[in-house]
Amino acid sequence: MNQFNWDQAFTLDFDLNNGLSKHADTTKRYLSQMKNMYQDQEAVEEILKHEDPLIYEFYELGCPERAGDLAFGTTMIHPGKIGNEYYMTKGHFHQIVDTAEVYYTLKGEGYMMLESLDGDWRVERMEKGKALYVPRGYAHRTINTGDEILTAFYVFDADAGHDYGTIETKGYRHIVCEINGEVTVLDNPRW
Repeated sequence: MNQFNWDQAFTLDFDLNNGLSKHADTTKRYLSQMKNMYQDQEAVEEILKHEDPLIYEFYELGCPERAGDLAFGTTMIHPGKIGNEYYMTKGHFHQIVDTAEVYYTLKGEGYMMLESLDGDWRVERMEKGKALYVPRGYAHRTINTGDEILTAFYVFDADAGHDYGTIETKGYRHIVCEINGEVTVLDNPRW
């Protein structure tokens, strides 16, 4: 699966309810693969004693990293929290930092954390039926604050690549948690 001819037109199914395709395989990210991204390390260790929950999954469709092509797919962030911090994607810059990306929310609700290299940041709401434009120069992370899977379709220039390493060192300057039943943005204590 995930073998497509990017030099010819092709179609690919995505279920509007769950974001899945019958003709491609997802890449899955489990808590064990993201354990250092969450603030509450005691909660991480306790959960991993009993299970290794699926945090999110997405499609890497094998688009060549070349100018002129568009990489696309869906990402599905499962509902849940580690301690009081919501399930989220690892987040990334693009290797070509001046690359924008568009996300269209198919189902669920949450936020996109955006942060530039110089420290400008914001959180933008994601909800069904709305498109979110991520401007060039911003790292971005999708956060599920709802009770169902947050599913979004994305598209970006295929030659942009991904830079996960910058985020893996310290994370973002802010985190999104549930405090007293409310979605709350807090300073990241690792900064």
